This record gives sequence, C-alpha cells and structure tokens, in this order.
Amino acid sequence: MQAIRSAGLVLRAFEDSDAEGFAAAARESAASVGPWMSWCQPAFSEQDALHWFQLCRAGLASGTAHEFGIFSLATHEFLGGAGLNSINQQHLFCNLGYWVRQTAQRRGVALHTVQALLPYAFSQLGMQRVEIVVALGNMPSEGVARKCGAQLEGVARNRLQVGGVAVPASIFAVVPRSAPELELGLGR
Repeated sequence: MQAIRSAGLVLRAFEDSDAEGFAAAARESAASVGPWMSWCQPAFSEQDALHWFQLCRAGLASGTAHEFGIFSLATHEFLGGAGLNSINQQHLFCNLGYWVRQTAQRRGVALHTVQALLPYAFSQLGMQRVEIVVALGNMPSEGVARKCGAQLEGVARNRLQVGGVAVPASIFAVVPRSAPELELGLGR
C-alpha cells in the first residue's frame, strides 16, 4: 500500500512507532469522536493502538481493508485515521470511514482525506461504489459526506453499533460516473 499525498496530508499505513501519537490523539478526542466511535475513550492506550495496527495489517493481507493514518505533510503530526474497509470483491463496493483528532477538526482534514481516498477506491481497488455510513446525529461526518459529493440514499435502522447499542445510520454513497449511468439519468 503506497502513501497518498494530497492537500498537505500524507495518508499511509500505520507503523508501530505511530502508537504513542495515535493513543494520545484518541484520548484527546474522546469527547468529540467517542460518542460515534466507541473505541475512542480517555483510557485508550498505546497497546490498544498496536492491536489496531495488527488488525489493519490483517485486513490488508486478506484484501478486506486498506486503513490509513492521516499525517500532516509539513509537521508529520498524527491527525487521525481513515479506511476503505468491508471490501466486497464480488459486488465491488466498500465502506469509507474517517476520524480526525479534536485539535485538527474543522480544518478540512476529513474532507481532504475523503477526496484523496475516493479516487484510490475507484482506480486502485476497482470499486464501483463507496459507502459512507454515518450514525444519525453525527453532523460533522454527515457534512463531510455531503461536501465530498456523496448522495444520501436513506436511513437504515440498527445499522451501527455505538457503545453496544444499535443505532440508525444515514447511508451515503459515491459511484464513479460512467456512460451507462449517464444514459439512465442517474447521478453521482
């Protein structure tokens, strides 16, 4: 998996040396990210980060996930994480998820990350559909999905587990534009 450089960011595979920065970012972001991603808690440790990195490597090896750390190109600071996961090779679709540490939020990091990963999903992974699944009420993530051009296709009941509770989620999707799609009058 090659690093992706775009808009002042570097998206790359996690290295074990990233564990300290990842854990610090998770602890810092418990109030803003934790309500939507249950793993992001004040007690998140470097060992938790290393375990996640192992899962990321296993997902890459099995072809089910491409997980990236988000870093500042200028300072190399860890800014968050993003991934193309739940890859379905039969039907050529995947999920795109993202989170940004609290001190880097509202600076376009998530939007630029999504804008960099969509072409990767379509050209490198051969996907024909990328879904962004957002728990109802997570307005920042919903805003990123809308800004990147994803279309809201509906709300699915009990779609995500947040804190051990099934919650509804908005399903956004992006598809590459193609001639058959344009002939049918379907949009992006």
